[in-house]
Amino acid sequence: MNKVILVGNLTRDPEYRTTPSGTTVCNFTIAVQRRFANQQGVREADFISCVAWRQQADFVHRFFTKGRKIGVVGTLQTRTYDAQDGSKRYVTEVVCDECEFVDSKPQGDGAQGQGSYGAQSYGYGNAPAQRPNNSAPANDFAGQGFTQVDDDDQLPF
Repeated sequence: MNKVILVGNLTRDPEYRTTPSGTTVCNFTIAVQRRFANQQGVREADFISCVAWRQQADFVHRFFTKGRKIGVVGTLQTRTYDAQDGSKRYVTEVVCDECEFVDSKPQGDGAQGQGSYGAQSYGYGNAPAQRPNNSAPANDFAGQGFTQVDDDDQLPF
């Protein structure tokens, strides 16, 4: 079984490009804190390279910037290539199957994305649903994408 689940912060803005065949790809690195502090009391971080393809690439490019917290589910892949100097290089990276929001929307301008979203997954690059301006929920879940339903409404089930 080859499955990787990580939660960390982007160390820089994602690098987004399109291959010659028209497939979109996004490379990014996340810093994942270790569970325990070292002898000096500092929690160290590991820097993990990730790659997302197609809709996931579009999603990461659109909504994530340096410093944002991201959840990633994917597989670990190791590949090799020959460098320009003739030496063989090894690359280990996570190929992302799913990328998710872990923190709330940044204050101010924030990420490149639009719309309202909270700590929720949109998987495969689906854009977040925007709430109509006239539907302000009157419950404790305000701003989290929930809509209040009256029990007297006609429900189809």
